[in-house]
Amino acid sequence: MKQTRKAKGPDLFQQAGESQLGREAPLAARMRPTSFDEFVGQEHILGEGHVLRKSIEADQLPSIIFWGPPGSGKTTLANIIASVTKSHFSPISAVASGVADLRRIVDEARERRALQQQRTILFIDEIHRFNKAQQDAILPYVENGTITLIGATTENPSFEVISPLLSRCRVFTLNALTEEQVKLIVQRAIEDEVRGIGKMKVVLDDEALKFLLVMSNGDARVALNALELAASTTAPSEDGKRHIKLSAIEDAMQHRALLYDRAGEEHYNIISALHKSLRGSDPDAALYWLGRMLEAGEDPLYIVRRLIRFASEDIGMADPQALVIATSAQQAVHFVGMPEGNLALAQAVVYLATAPKSNALYTAYLNVQEDVEKTRNDPVPLHLRNPVTRLMRDVGYGKGYKYAHNFPGHFVEQQNLPGSLQGKKYYEPSDEGFEKEVEGRLKKWHGRGKGEGQIQKEDKP
Repeated sequence: MKQTRKAKGPDLFQQAGESQLGREAPLAARMRPTSFDEFVGQEHILGEGHVLRKSIEADQLPSIIFWGPPGSGKTTLANIIASVTKSHFSPISAVASGVADLRRIVDEARERRALQQQRTILFIDEIHRFNKAQQDAILPYVENGTITLIGATTENPSFEVISPLLSRCRVFTLNALTEEQVKLIVQRAIEDEVRGIGKMKVVLDDEALKFLLVMSNGDARVALNALELAASTTAPSEDGKRHIKLSAIEDAMQHRALLYDRAGEEHYNIISALHKSLRGSDPDAALYWLGRMLEAGEDPLYIVRRLIRFASEDIGMADPQALVIATSAQQAVHFVGMPEGNLALAQAVVYLATAPKSNALYTAYLNVQEDVEKTRNDPVPLHLRNPVTRLMRDVGYGKGYKYAHNFPGHFVEQQNLPGSLQGKKYYEPSDEGFEKEVEGRLKKWHGRGKGEGQIQKEDKP
């Protein structure tokens, strides 16, 4: 009788396949740290004496959620925790998994705990992509300890994770890696001959390294993938080394190096140049500085926040439509993303640059702030108070109030400021744009002349 062969072969094939996959994996995957000694960054939660490090070392790990930008080490940290605590690691992606996968992992976790007394860590990458029903499905097993949850998200868990699940987890915020930390990771990859590209004898030029660090934006994965591509497409020189120049990194990242540092002086210099070009009604210069920022990778929402501020501070009531245009640009960028949103920003910049200018609104609010801080907070005059109860009416709330629509032109003069500030003028319209019309209305209603009651403030630099 022919004997059936034991199923050892498939295990050997699987091991061989995994070994091959490991050799062919991207550099970022090969260089993934396997211990806390290799892990770079996040000292604020992993340093000696910090609660996460202490709970891991004491093998008292709670369910946790890692919230941080891409490439900050969320998945790597979860792997290391599972290894250090000798837990079974069951990773899934919220993009490709559902409730059936969760139930299977829970059933396996129960069996594993009963037979092997081993904890199961359920790692859910991009947990914010699970809907409420999927998150609800995890809840009872996190609560009774069947699984220990480690979730990873780039989105604020306060908005993306249901409250019952969030209350049973500790949230740890991971920071984007600094340039020095990314540099350390890159240097390790260049030197490592087993997992890295050490055998390729790579020499990275200073300019190329600086650009790689800036453009990776704190994401180690981006930096390593670009480094690997540049190394593999650079031929060895006569000395047998691969000298990677700036142009190779630019090509690998599909981005030309621009003189711009998102966290340094150039960042503030260029946003200042944009603001002053807008104030100077120069659309060409404003477009140029906008392009310098966008093409260097600046966050478009940072730019549009400055445009919205400019619309009120430097244009104000001279053209109220300016604020509408600026906020519409924000909505457009949010809706279509980049690079499609760059034209919406360009349109807003040209509109703001060519709009009439006035800082009357800005000056008015500065004066209001000063009076709020330095004068008495007098009560609201009785005639302006709403008499919502009989007692309020009896003590004079609303008494003597003049309803504007009952008077010619829908206007009537009455006291609207506290007594101590009666007659104070904060807003003085300029002669520019729509404010001309506003000034005419104020003269008609209040008989206000130009400059009457105006408080002069120093010009803003």
